[in-house]
Amino acid sequence: MQLVVARVGRAHGIKGEVTVEVRTDEPELRLSPGAVLHTEPASAGPLTIETGRVHSGRLLLRFEGVKDRTAAEALRNTLLIAEVDPSELPEEEDEYYDHQLLDLDVVLADGTVIGRISEISHLPSQDLFIVEREDGTEVMIPFVEEIVTEIDLEEQRAVIDPPPGLIDDRAEIVSSRDAGGEEA
Repeated sequence: MQLVVARVGRAHGIKGEVTVEVRTDEPELRLSPGAVLHTEPASAGPLTIETGRVHSGRLLLRFEGVKDRTAAEALRNTLLIAEVDPSELPEEEDEYYDHQLLDLDVVLADGTVIGRISEISHLPSQDLFIVEREDGTEVMIPFVEEIVTEIDLEEQRAVIDPPPGLIDDRAEIVSSRDAGGEEA
């Protein structure tokens, strides 16, 4: 299985280094020296990582055969793709690769089907499941422990315990005025 692990940014310096936008939770595994990556467009690769380092919070890579700024700049916006064994699991127990979660059925604890995970959005604060419902509408489910209570890869389902209003229009509205009884 092929997974996009990074996108090449702009050239850095004059010796062929490039900045990369990391798109993997395991850059030390996928973007280490010696790694051979496929590319999109395919004509740019395959590329073998020669060196890697962090500079001012950004990952810089140099590829074999890319020795100057002009060659590095020609790689800008190229996607870097790693070949990954589909049965491979992340190192942490409660972590999952996107391909493991896509197409899982999303259900409530009582078995009520909500929909199917069609996309995973990686935001700075948390990840979101984009769940497509049977009627074609979508609902966003934060991938947090309080809401997603179980991931069962064998049964191909994610069990959720959503707060009121997350998956339906029946939100509970609580106001301090409701407690007082009278308005001024």
